[in-house]
Amino acid sequence: SPDLIARMVAEPLGPALGTTIVIENRPGAGGNIGTGMVAKAEPDGYTLLFTIQGPLVTAPSLVKNLGYDPQRELAPVSLVATSPNVLVVDPKLGAATLADFVRVAKERRGQLNYGSVGNGSASHLAMELFKTRAGVDLVHVPYQGFPQIVNAILAGQVQAAFMVPGIAMGQVRAGRLRALGVTTLGRAASLPELPTLVEQGYRDFEAISWQAVLAPAQTPRPIVDRVAREIVRIVKSDEVRTKMLAQYFSAAGTAPEGLAGLMRSERERWAKVIRAAGVQPE
Repeated sequence: SPDLIARMVAEPLGPALGTTIVIENRPGAGGNIGTGMVAKAEPDGYTLLFTIQGPLVTAPSLVKNLGYDPQRELAPVSLVATSPNVLVVDPKLGAATLADFVRVAKERRGQLNYGSVGNGSASHLAMELFKTRAGVDLVHVPYQGFPQIVNAILAGQVQAAFMVPGIAMGQVRAGRLRALGVTTLGRAASLPELPTLVEQGYRDFEAISWQAVLAPAQTPRPIVDRVAREIVRIVKSDEVRTKMLAQYFSAAGTAPEGLAGLMRSERERWAKVIRAAGVQPE
């Protein structure tokens, strides 16, 4: 999804800035490699970072010798898009609602497994937060990706997971998975039919995925402000909003200060979850 959403923004952003934007994917280490590259780039306005929240929020708590400091070496530009996570379970578990799932999990304490896309990932931390709030004991089983988690649920190896809706909802509508709720504070515009965990008794439960644009620190503020203004205009257009909704994302578009505030609050919140869950740096 980062490449997909980035291209939705980059296509109109280039002409707006009077230049050509080339998207260079730098995969690896959950986005930390590409993030580190931009953190060390020249702050001349010609290199921007489009990334998910992990390298900005949880990586400093999860990776020893990360190689960059997102607080000191990156300048927030704009929050671009947000997406809920969806709690899905195996239909064979017999849990039609979130309350049913909690009841079954307590009856079979320590016997149910949940999948994630890796230690410290959003899918891992969201479930650790839920375990604490619900008072249940589930065993963590990491996988390489969400398709592998789907296969594991179908094979009966794990019984639940927090998943991105782009992969989860196709399986839900085919009857292979059952969706119990979303992790936004209010109903997600892309999934209005699904209740939130807040509605189901878990006050203030939020575990969203988000994507943002940043620049190397010391990039001149007039450049940062201009790019931010154009991004806000683009993502709030009807065309881009519609395209994002089709991919289960909600358009955001913020000033640099909005993204900076989100990064601070998310960093503090998830650091507490990481410590409480005993997740060790790698």
